[in-house]
Amino acid sequence: MALKRKPAVGGKKAGRGAGSARTAAGPAASRPRARKAASKPRARPAPPKPTVEELLRKADQPAKDSLRLHEFYRGVWEVVPKACIRSFDDFAIWYTPGVAATCKDIQANPEKVLRATNKWNTVAVVTDGTRILGLGNIGPEAGMPVMEGKALLFKYLGGVDAVPLCLDCHTTDEIVTAVKWLQPSFNGVNLEDIEKPKCFEILDRLRREARIPIWHDDQQGTAAVTIAGWINAQKIVGKKRDQVRIALIGAGASNINICRMMIAAGADPLKICLVDTKGILNKSRTDVRELEPVKWHFANITNGEQRSGGAAEAMEGADVCVALSSPGPGKIKPEWVRKMAKDAILFACANPIPEIWPWEAKDAGARIVATGRSDFPNQVNNSLGFPGIFRGTLDVMATTITDEMCIAAAEELARTQADKGMDEEHLIPTMDDWEVFPREAVAVGLKAIEQGIARRKADHDTLFAEAATIIRRARKQVQVLQEKGVIRRPPGNS
Repeated sequence: MALKRKPAVGGKKAGRGAGSARTAAGPAASRPRARKAASKPRARPAPPKPTVEELLRKADQPAKDSLRLHEFYRGVWEVVPKACIRSFDDFAIWYTPGVAATCKDIQANPEKVLRATNKWNTVAVVTDGTRILGLGNIGPEAGMPVMEGKALLFKYLGGVDAVPLCLDCHTTDEIVTAVKWLQPSFNGVNLEDIEKPKCFEILDRLRREARIPIWHDDQQGTAAVTIAGWINAQKIVGKKRDQVRIALIGAGASNINICRMMIAAGADPLKICLVDTKGILNKSRTDVRELEPVKWHFANITNGEQRSGGAAEAMEGADVCVALSSPGPGKIKPEWVRKMAKDAILFACANPIPEIWPWEAKDAGARIVATGRSDFPNQVNNSLGFPGIFRGTLDVMATTITDEMCIAAAEELARTQADKGMDEEHLIPTMDDWEVFPREAVAVGLKAIEQGIARRKADHDTLFAEAATIIRRARKQVQVLQEKGVIRRPPGNS
């Protein structure tokens, strides 16, 4: 059932561009003087198409800014008090001796830890540094900037307090044990950038053994947002989910879960080709049977034609291609795109550089192109998913995050853009579409209640109002700190 649309809180001003300027000027200002014959409006020349060199410079700019500004700020997050400090006498309330009474109350009533402390709204962002972005195993310290950025997004987009934790341990048992040790302090864990195949077992074990929600964003988050983009892209090109041929380039944590969720959302597994570094998965790929049982499972349920070869062969005749392999450009060739079906959909989502530049894919015939970058149209990025999904999970005190909750978030994400109006360059909302996050939170919370895994029940309107208030407060905090100069403006024009 479609969720009721709420008016945007803190949304954009109505009207923009030339249209709003004409309205503001009034009817008389916009009406030409009377003439004997109506003059034909003069067509405006199209803006010059940017050169490849200009596009490459634009694509490289965020990396240059990141190097400079991370050192300027010395990190992107910090801890700020939440309770009032009217005088030093307040420390007798927040700390000793007064705090002892709260401690004893929680000892007698353990569930009160979620009412008397900030545990209710706090998650850990956990990595071992073995698969940071598309950079590979660069170590936990080098992964810290990514985890800090994740914590910033959690707070600003979802109102969730997140703490980056880079672990100096690497085996499955060590990571599972470390995360379970964190449970008294955190109400959820976001696993991040952990190499396969151990990431699959870590998530599966923790979902069984932990008493708080466990989420692997590279698996579930990427899948949820990709499914949202896929849903709307299918509508634009007029093709049905169960009839399209799909090529998934890359068989890591992200595409494995995208494959699983696509099937759950209606795709025909026999029309899917999943490609790893050694080629298309099929029933003859016994090399993965023992070492990577998850791949072996998909080798047996996908690829009804039993195609062999690599990405080029998988993409031939495909209606949809989702690439999450290794950073490009040049990992997907234009000639492969030319052999896809008419009105092809191509998601090239490797970070930090997509497998093929969007303009190359368009020139080769793809109708809809998406990447994982914010500086190109159609950013298919986890940042549209995890803040709202965790917001909804925490607000109903859910004990886990199910695939059904992820699909509910994907459908609401797609619906939010459809309500606004979608086209080939606007598949899903952007991060500045404020309303998407409380809408996702409501969809996730209601699904958790429906599945019987929520410890708190509430109706649609209550959940939306609560999520909106929390997220609005988080954004207001940043705005005020910037206005007062507590958060410094970066030097120069950055």
